[in-house]
Amino acid sequence: MKLFQQMLVAGASLSLLAPVVAHASDVNIEEMNSYSRSGNSSTKRLDSKTFSNEIAKINERVDNIEAKFNEFEAGGFSDTTVLDGKAIFDVGSVDTDDDTYTGETQFMYTYTLNLNTSFTGDDNLYTRIKTGNHSSWSKTKSVYNTYLSSGNGNGDSLKVDKLWYTTPVGDNWTVTFGPKIENYYMHATTPSIYQPVLKAFTLGGNASAYGASTSPGAGIAYAADNGFAVSSNVTTQKGNTSTGILTNEGKTSWATQVGYTQPNYSVSALVNMKYNGWTDSYFMSTDGKARSGDGNSTNIGLRGWWRPSDSSTAMPSISVGYDTSETDASTNSNTTAYFVGLNWSDTINPDDKIGIAFGQPQKVEGETIDPFLYEVYYQYKVNDSVTITPTIFGGTSKNSSDVETDMTGYLVQTTFKF
Repeated sequence: MKLFQQMLVAGASLSLLAPVVAHASDVNIEEMNSYSRSGNSSTKRLDSKTFSNEIAKINERVDNIEAKFNEFEAGGFSDTTVLDGKAIFDVGSVDTDDDTYTGETQFMYTYTLNLNTSFTGDDNLYTRIKTGNHSSWSKTKSVYNTYLSSGNGNGDSLKVDKLWYTTPVGDNWTVTFGPKIENYYMHATTPSIYQPVLKAFTLGGNASAYGASTSPGAGIAYAADNGFAVSSNVTTQKGNTSTGILTNEGKTSWATQVGYTQPNYSVSALVNMKYNGWTDSYFMSTDGKARSGDGNSTNIGLRGWWRPSDSSTAMPSISVGYDTSETDASTNSNTTAYFVGLNWSDTINPDDKIGIAFGQPQKVEGETIDPFLYEVYYQYKVNDSVTITPTIFGGTSKNSSDVETDMTGYLVQTTFKF
């Protein structure tokens, strides 16, 4: 029995025993002693019938407790539902040469609850509930690429952030579908093992190939026992509206990935066909985001990662990525991007982590200013549930006025897991 359930039963039991104690306190001990001394047989005696009546009352009350406890159990979580969560405090600032951001320090948070429910033991219904109060640079898709992985701007309102169902179909096959999902949750191969602070550095570079959006979607994946895997999935933005899914009016992403993974390394290639004006903005330059055309693009992403057998050595884990994208536009049709991410573990203290990432946001051919982005952090593990991560990030980009601008950001992130 869980601790709080034991406390409920114990409290209820004490409340039932209280009347019995009160009855006991009503017994006149002095009168009993007097009876014993005088031998007066006319005084009322305590016999077995007296105790039988009290025991019957106690049993009746215990039965009532059990009935109420069973009602409480019926309203609790299923044994196959697991809840975990995370709270993140972000204290930071960003300063840019063009004064778009002027270095004011902000204190923001994100709070996440994850619910996983299985109905057969092999399937899973995943629900993520999330809230936060991020604003400005920490959750804005802009050419400065300052959006945080932890960024959430729900305005302190709890909302269903992700919702999907996955189930095996035969040997090695898995089907996933849901009203709130992104393509990369349905890929069969993990593209990167670098742990980022900036959202731009997720998935080995969150540009044209792996850029996604929470939408209705479905996919199928095959993972062989030897490490080979293939997957294909489709999502449509605003597919829950009158636009509908897989229509000529809906922005749609169709991603197919092939990969091979072993314990110490992985390689993968992905082709993502995007239709009807789908664009991505987490790892982009100004011109890379502003491509024109009919809104269709063919995006190819190459990914690979390697990690040492002993994580405490001086050799880091390495994740790399390269994207190329082609549209039907007459100008600025092709873009490229690259990413490198390094993680060292157990370097200064046990369970700590050092991260360095850098790369070129998606830019067009012949762009006069080469965009660049980087981050450096040290993650200190206070205990099994709390980590503190000081971070410096920055880069160079061209702003909306075609002026080269440098950006520098500072962040202290505290994460509580439960």
